[in-house]
Amino acid sequence: MDIIELQVSEELKGERIDKFLSTYNEEWSRSQVQLWIKDGSVKVNDQTIKTNYKCQSEDKIVISIPDPEPLDVVAEHMDLDIYYEDQDVLVVNKPKGMVVHPAPGHLNGTLVNGLMAHCDDLSGINGVLRPGIVHRIDKDTSGLLMVAKNDMAHESLVGQLVNKTVTRRYKAIVHGTIPHDNGTINAPIGRDKVDRQSMTVTNVSSKDAVTHFHVIDRFENFTFIECQLETGRTHQIRVHMKYIGYPLAGDPKYGPKKTLPLNGQALHAGVLGFIHPRTNEYLEFEAPLPAEFEQVLEQMKKNR
Repeated sequence: MDIIELQVSEELKGERIDKFLSTYNEEWSRSQVQLWIKDGSVKVNDQTIKTNYKCQSEDKIVISIPDPEPLDVVAEHMDLDIYYEDQDVLVVNKPKGMVVHPAPGHLNGTLVNGLMAHCDDLSGINGVLRPGIVHRIDKDTSGLLMVAKNDMAHESLVGQLVNKTVTRRYKAIVHGTIPHDNGTINAPIGRDKVDRQSMTVTNVSSKDAVTHFHVIDRFENFTFIECQLETGRTHQIRVHMKYIGYPLAGDPKYGPKKTLPLNGQALHAGVLGFIHPRTNEYLEFEAPLPAEFEQVLEQMKKNR
């Protein structure tokens, strides 16, 4: 059981306790927080409270997060696109439309199900639902992911992410014509207070987020860019590009829908580089654009 202690700041005075906690950690859904409150796992000033409790300045909140119940994640044989593999790490090119890891109610067809059938030596640091998963990309984002096959490798790769030494470059098509060739977006990202399923640029309960971008090509109503992540927040590129007025094409959550013949956002994690946990050698991999993405680009070039 994990024990987490928090204190309410003056600016969050009056916010409902369930909303406050779900905003504090993007991994905690509001419904999950409400279950913890009802179970008595959340106490404010040593007292149990109800889900509609309004936070007061200087409130001391203690959350006793129960250990997760083991779930039966089944290994499923899949035709995985493996770019690299050894005793410590694996690099896989995830197709668009595939979820990275299982979640309650969605335990099949994920990348983790396929990885479990491919190898039986994934790291256990992230628990039963996310074995080996060091970082993730969205369901409708394609591209490269690094996977840890033991806890030593997992700790090393996570440390590299924290220290911002991992190379992660994405290609994307965005709405609008970006006039300048290069740019950096430095804007904190947190959960949207209105839409709990979305992230947004905010100074409230947020984390630093930095995205660099470079224009590759311009079209009449779109721009083809490459983004390099300095941090790795949830939906970071999608949120940042919307924030500066150039949302990703095809993005059902943050941009106009169905403007190009794409299923989901035009975003591909094309380049991934990291230092090997055992050999200390720098490894870098590049995956070509998916056929659907490439076809859209070719058509745009013909039409200009």
